[in-house]
Amino acid sequence: VQLQASGGGLVQAGGSLRLSCTASELTVGSYRMGWFRQAPGKEREFVASITWDSISTNYADSVKGRFTISRDNAKNMVYLQMNSLKPEDTAIYYCGANPTYSGGSYKYWGQGTQVTVSS
Repeated sequence: VQLQASGGGLVQAGGSLRLSCTASELTVGSYRMGWFRQAPGKEREFVASITWDSISTNYADSVKGRFTISRDNAKNMVYLQMNSLKPEDTAIYYCGANPTYSGGSYKYWGQGTQVTVSS
């Protein structure tokens, strides 16, 4: 199973990026999907998650109101729309797949995509 994150890049503060995550050998629609990020010298942290039916989403306080997670199960895709980006959003962003509706652990991970926000 392989998750593939893409869409990262270099953007100025206040700008926007849209990250995408797809999977091979995994039906995204069967998993709660999440985005995490890891900045240099820091531990990986939770950013956002969405249940398989899109009914429930959760966000880290630091991104609430700026980031939006969504999914298209028909396309086997998950997205993270990031607006009003700040330099502190700079990190490698990873998507993950969790087989439980709530709680549990993320079982599968992608290789990450770099997001760099310049001031």
